[in-house]
Amino acid sequence: MISFLVHEAGLQTTIQDLGRPGYLRYGIPPSGPVDLASFLLANRLVRNPDSAAALECTLIGPQFEMQAATVIAVTGADMPVRVNNREISRWAAVPVGTGDVVRLGSARRGVRAYVAFRGGVDVPLALGSRATYLRGTLGGFQGRPLKKGDLVNLCLSTPGPPRERRVRPEAIPTYSDHVEVRVVLGPQADRFTPEGIAALLGEPYEMTSQADRMGARLRGPAITHTRGHDIISDGVPLGGIQVIGDGQPIILLVDRQSTGGYTKVATVCSFDVARVGQARPGQWLRFKALAVPEAHALFRREKKRLEEALV
Repeated sequence: MISFLVHEAGLQTTIQDLGRPGYLRYGIPPSGPVDLASFLLANRLVRNPDSAAALECTLIGPQFEMQAATVIAVTGADMPVRVNNREISRWAAVPVGTGDVVRLGSARRGVRAYVAFRGGVDVPLALGSRATYLRGTLGGFQGRPLKKGDLVNLCLSTPGPPRERRVRPEAIPTYSDHVEVRVVLGPQADRFTPEGIAALLGEPYEMTSQADRMGARLRGPAITHTRGHDIISDGVPLGGIQVIGDGQPIILLVDRQSTGGYTKVATVCSFDVARVGQARPGQWLRFKALAVPEAHALFRREKKRLEEALV
């Protein structure tokens, strides 16, 4: 059996895969990685299928000891990574041996890092997924973040070719203090005044400390309504920007509620959700509105860029 032993768990380290779509009607969000591109690249570096489960580490990473040899890759937030006190490359496939101790430090930039193991993390499926939904204590490792003393199994894998894999430097994201987030207005943009829409698109908003996998609360100029902030509850999309009565926006993420009764002024494009999830408290987000055809074109471009990221 291939496994690793957790010595230190970090601030919040969970097991995630691509999530469990199809259960929002029952009040269960899809979960999965907040930064999908970084998650996918970690899996591809170690030659896993995209659906393999990996670790999502928040702000301060874990320390764990390998119980067998394998290959790992660390992507996402700029957390320094050491194996037996030797710093190793991020955004690259790295072999590790039996007894090796891997430690991820505090994130210097960004919020969430991803650790993929060849073969993937092996925990029981819950509604068809290994993703951890923390509020529902569902999936992952007993429905919770990892903690000291956990012994986590890995799936068996066949050895891959020896050639090293890494991500092209130009494909590695940077985490700026000022983040541009592209959105499509709606679905209730008509419930906001022209001044409110202008505020959303014209002024930066600060990421607050009230941010987790469910959503991120921002602070900035009030986004004013035309006739109140309440609507009949409807479905909540990934990246939906709710505006409650105080005029402040909340961006909904992978562990969001299934329905909501607040107006949504815009929706973050899927390829920019990671930018929101990697923004730290005190950093600034500026929104840019796109027409739907433009958003589709950028989605195709980002997908192609991801497919060409490895060398």
